[in-house]
Amino acid sequence: METGLKGKVVLLAGASQGMGRAAAQAFAAEGAIVGISARTDDKLQKAADEIRKSTGAEVYAQCFDVSYQAAVEKFVADIVKKYGRVDVCVANAAGPPAKTFLQTSTEEWHKAFEMNFMSVVNLAREVIPQMQKNKWGRLITITSTSVRQPIPDLILSSAIRPAVVGLVKSLAIEFGKDGITANNVAPGYTATERLTELAGSRSKAAGVSEKDIYDRWANEIPLRRVGKPEEIADAIVWLASERASYVTGQTILVDGGIYKGM
Repeated sequence: METGLKGKVVLLAGASQGMGRAAAQAFAAEGAIVGISARTDDKLQKAADEIRKSTGAEVYAQCFDVSYQAAVEKFVADIVKKYGRVDVCVANAAGPPAKTFLQTSTEEWHKAFEMNFMSVVNLAREVIPQMQKNKWGRLITITSTSVRQPIPDLILSSAIRPAVVGLVKSLAIEFGKDGITANNVAPGYTATERLTELAGSRSKAAGVSEKDIYDRWANEIPLRRVGKPEEIADAIVWLASERASYVTGQTILVDGGIYKGM
């Protein structure tokens, strides 16, 4: 399938591992110029080297925290100075810790808001003016099925991530006239480091093994397995491609069918 992404400049946050890393790999394989970021420099540089070696793509890596506006400003400015444009931005950030409501402190609420909501605001504020210059752009967020139904013991995600959907819908309406689309990808249970942490938390609380937790998840999913990061990446690449040029303001669930709503 021709995606039209060859030569496009793609920015991806949280791209040293998991779904962000898989998406960076997928864009590089399409011939895009890839700019990646993460908070841990050694993991980030390792990911950049592996993507370069496996695809031959141009990869720019910068270590910073997307919850800090000044750091996001610098990253986007450096990308524009080096490559002259920004075409696609994939907003992704570490998920908040597994907590119930009464376990969650006020500080944790503020931290989760900065990391999972304001990071999208920070990125959008910087990349949208660049996309407006070329009358073309794609903003894509990686959220969670918690935007459709709350997930037990993930109160922070279940409360904050739906706000991202509202933001992205608003951006889609405001900037559609500029040829910019804005969409969300909402993964279900996906085999990442984050899921391993959640399995550990739940196994400890329930007094069972992590394998038992994974088996329970698989039995809840109509496809009877957890997802692969590469399957989330495929949806992200499609939304960024010319094939999805008339899709905006949407939330695409990539969850194996676990969400039962209409």
